[in-house]
Amino acid sequence: MATKPFSPTEVQKIIQFLHKPAVFLNMTDDWPGREWTLEHLALCLGEKSVCFRIGKQTEEKAPLFETECTYVKATLAEFLCWTRGSSDSSVGPFTAYPLSEYWAYADYKYLALLFQDNTAMFKGVVWSDFGYPGRDGRESTLWIGTNGANTPCHLDSYGCNLVFQVQGRKRWHLFPPEDAECLYPTRIPYEESSVFSKVSVIKPDLCIFPAFRRARAHVVTLQPGQVLFVPRHWWHYVESIDPVTVSVNSWIEMEVDDEARVEEALTKTIVCALKTTPSLDNKDNWLNPTEFPSDLTSFQSCVLQTRLRNKQLQISKRLPCPKTVLRFSLKTVQSLRLQIHLVKKRESGYQEGQQKMEDIVKSTAIYPPMMCWIACCILMSSPWLHN
Repeated sequence: MATKPFSPTEVQKIIQFLHKPAVFLNMTDDWPGREWTLEHLALCLGEKSVCFRIGKQTEEKAPLFETECTYVKATLAEFLCWTRGSSDSSVGPFTAYPLSEYWAYADYKYLALLFQDNTAMFKGVVWSDFGYPGRDGRESTLWIGTNGANTPCHLDSYGCNLVFQVQGRKRWHLFPPEDAECLYPTRIPYEESSVFSKVSVIKPDLCIFPAFRRARAHVVTLQPGQVLFVPRHWWHYVESIDPVTVSVNSWIEMEVDDEARVEEALTKTIVCALKTTPSLDNKDNWLNPTEFPSDLTSFQSCVLQTRLRNKQLQISKRLPCPKTVLRFSLKTVQSLRLQIHLVKKRESGYQEGQQKMEDIVKSTAIYPPMMCWIACCILMSSPWLHN
């Protein structure tokens, strides 16, 4: 077996002190996951369907958010036939989308769910080589796309990111946290733990977003076999630039994320309360479909989704102390006031929203009485909710 350029201990030292993105070479040569091409995965998954996000190849100077895409469920075999130019029944639902006009992306696919009946697949990704003992595919996410498939520019609220490129190439445009003002942050569409940019990184409209000229892009073309380290809070836009791309990532929890966890918990509480309250003007589409199930009808499903996500990302191992909750909640209220009008006036459903907020907070595991008090104070007394 070839010697790796860094030991797990050395990689950990690099990651802990590195404040810029880095690409690791020759660290995955012996990983079984190197064989996870689209063809191989199609055989492994057989008739199991996955959800694909479909977008139209466009020249517009605006990001294509998930709320603006079409979604279909198909097998990887059908997707494979489509990428090879077929247009008959073998491509399933892709018949309605000419490959020359559309891209498709199976993103955020948790390996723990995809291969729950074939757990041997988890050993294909060996994050222990990067200093995370026992971490493998069970804590990883699969991404499969075609040329042009992309993730809008955003930052992840907590954790750092390791990305293993398996097939094809992806181009990453990364921006340091200090450039946030140049990227025009927004929480619409809303996705837990993600803050999006209003700017189309590839074709920016500098008349509308002039400050983007000052953004300092770090551009990386990730090749098969390479692993990209994305530091905490670095903005990134990711685009597939080959006919087929396959990659696997793992979000790594960090001890400094307590504040972000509290902020996200409170933000999600408010968003869920408002978006699940019946109202004549509650028809706008700013909940990210990859965040909530399409049949979301109750707070219980919202709570279950949050808990599932937290469990999969392993971000709930450490809970902040009550004093931390109080201190950070005050900052959260102020930050929410500045975050791109998350809330609209809900006169007709106000009382129902207040009761539902109390219900969801009481059902959570993070200091229920205190969270209930904080959330209700925000809902009842913050003037920005009534503008």
